[in-house]
Amino acid sequence: MSTLVVCVDRDDDIGTKTGLDTPVAGWEAVRSLVTEVGLADPEDASVNCLLESLRVARDLRDGDEEVTVAVISGAADTMVGRDRAVAEQTDRLVEKYDPDSAVVVIDSAQDERLVPIIESRVQVDAVDRVVVRQARDIESTYYLLKQFLADEELRQTVLVPVGVALLAFPILLMAFGQAIAVSTITAVIGVFVLYKGLGVDDYVADLPGQAKDALYSGRVSIVTYVVAAGLALVGVFAGALEVSEMSIPVEGVLMPAMAFAFASVPWLAGAAMAASTGRLLDEAIRNDRVRNSYLNLPFGVLAVGLVVRGFSAYFLQREDYLAPVEVPHVEVGNLTLRSLSLAPGTRLALFVTAGVVVSLLGVQLSSYVTGTTLEEIPE
Repeated sequence: MSTLVVCVDRDDDIGTKTGLDTPVAGWEAVRSLVTEVGLADPEDASVNCLLESLRVARDLRDGDEEVTVAVISGAADTMVGRDRAVAEQTDRLVEKYDPDSAVVVIDSAQDERLVPIIESRVQVDAVDRVVVRQARDIESTYYLLKQFLADEELRQTVLVPVGVALLAFPILLMAFGQAIAVSTITAVIGVFVLYKGLGVDDYVADLPGQAKDALYSGRVSIVTYVVAAGLALVGVFAGALEVSEMSIPVEGVLMPAMAFAFASVPWLAGAAMAASTGRLLDEAIRNDRVRNSYLNLPFGVLAVGLVVRGFSAYFLQREDYLAPVEVPHVEVGNLTLRSLSLAPGTRLALFVTAGVVVSLLGVQLSSYVTGTTLEEIPE
């Protein structure tokens, strides 16, 4: 059995540095070629590829096989010409030595692309890729970067934002100073990372199609979503106006937050109830049976709004930023109810109780409408 051990050099580094023509075949000829290439460029990986070819040929020869070691290269100016040169040199080696099989020795992924050309002319039993230990990380990084730059989606996702940041940084630095430039670039990068990490881009890409489908299908939720957006804007404005009108110290954080929540929660709860009611009506129109979650959602929103309103009022009343609730004097027949002021704790207890009652009413109503019992409702 005869075997051809062939070292492949697609870029013709061997021929360029030594001035020799390929193919070069024979043990002594390849050994001399190793010396020539090593003296011309000791750092060239082709030296290791040639030595590996000799080692493979020696091991096969020790196994009582007839072995021929050879070197072929792409001696041409174009990539197509190099591949055709490798094919022509392979034909000459096959015609001269008539091997039963071949072992291809390469030192890069680029040379590995020539394996099918050799395989079409002689049976290839093995491919031996040589990686220099000192340069393994460098070579792996190079091919990873090459694959990264070839991926259009990755280029647009990573390189474009980095390029924009690098262009914007010197402009911000000259216009506003180092602190503002660094903070602005950092904030933009943070927003972009969250935008991609949370999948907001996928949601935004699907949003026009979902809105179009909703408009054409006549969903009630489209109208209620618009109403909810308007109520939410009103709530934010009302909360900001309440904070600006109340004599709350600016250095504090808790009291302005409570004032904002106290004024905005009714509007925000109304917005959430409008949106959830629209979803409930859509579910009722499309399906014969409405799920418990859709029925419970409006009551849950109202209950949460009452609880948040109660807690915010408790803190504001404790700090005398909010007047207590006055219960007027009431007389009904022989029953007389004197006027009184609700303490902060009593006011909070009433709001929390109201929230729990509303939540229980929602559960009871949903179980009645859907025909389930409280024990059957999943936790």
